[in-house]
Amino acid sequence: MAEPSSEASLEPLRTVTVLGAGSWGTALAIHAARRGRPTLLWTRTPEHQAAMAQERRNARYLPDFPFPEGLRTTDDLHQALDGAELVICGIPSHGMRAMMERVAQDFATRDAPAPMYLIAAKGIEVDTLSNMHQVLAQELPPSHRGRIAALGGPSFAAEVAKGLPTTVVVGSEDAHVGMSIQALLSGDGVRAYVTDDILGVELGGAFKNVIAMAAGIGDGAGLGDNARAGIITRGLAEISRLAISLGALPATLSGLAGLGDLVLTCTGGLSRNRRVGIALGQGKKLEEILAEMGMVAEGVKNTKSAYRLAQQQGVEMPLVSTMYAILYEGMAVREAVQALMGRALKAEREW
Repeated sequence: MAEPSSEASLEPLRTVTVLGAGSWGTALAIHAARRGRPTLLWTRTPEHQAAMAQERRNARYLPDFPFPEGLRTTDDLHQALDGAELVICGIPSHGMRAMMERVAQDFATRDAPAPMYLIAAKGIEVDTLSNMHQVLAQELPPSHRGRIAALGGPSFAAEVAKGLPTTVVVGSEDAHVGMSIQALLSGDGVRAYVTDDILGVELGGAFKNVIAMAAGIGDGAGLGDNARAGIITRGLAEISRLAISLGALPATLSGLAGLGDLVLTCTGGLSRNRRVGIALGQGKKLEEILAEMGMVAEGVKNTKSAYRLAQQQGVEMPLVSTMYAILYEGMAVREAVQALMGRALKAEREW
């Protein structure tokens, strides 16, 4: 990453808009407002907006965290983007393209400078196999496309909202963009690092969700601590093989966006993807699990994306393939365990 000439050259990001009022978008909005930035949190429904405005909290997703004084809500996208210097994209990955089409249409109607964009969603499009950086670059106006960053690292929404110590990484091909966002995020419980490997940040965040579900299945099925540690370790090897084949840097996968996020989502009680896996390991059906949660578990769709990318790249990913068979082909958990443990023996790494 090419360094800006001086810290003084960083762009001061004063106004923040967060698109998506789920738990993660809400937590980032709370953090931005706590950092002293006027912040707008956009939600798609007037009912949700009205409830948040009245209660001064997001009772649906983060009920325990009152909004700071500088945080306002809206369901009007034109209002949300008006004057925004940083747009945090907290929309689930499967809805990102449609959202960015709307953003591009709105900016086409106004004469305004391009904001910076921070991708907070973790996922790969199932149909196109595009990462979120590619989606934004394809849909936003040309002058906006060089001002994109992605956020990664071990960061549960509730702990960020609470102000507990959290380390994240901001990936951007533009050092000025990455470091400006780093400066905004760092403080009030968050320490942000930067990297120019935006691809590695995105892929580590997307693929770890698949492994987190596998670890959850092991916990739900009572397979033990040894199994969980093995899943995390071999899962990291699989994630790294695929991500590196796509152009990510090995160091990124061993850092916050790879190993750090993987460990958190495979072991933490707040992990939605791990909770899905636990329920599957206990014998529940996927449709029933998702209906009970009422929230998006990105790993369900990411499993299909990772499986297709692995086939495209010719990369062997036994855990991902097994998760695909469990989710989409009806393979039983016990059968999956036997298949994984019975694979041909090999070296841990190539000699």
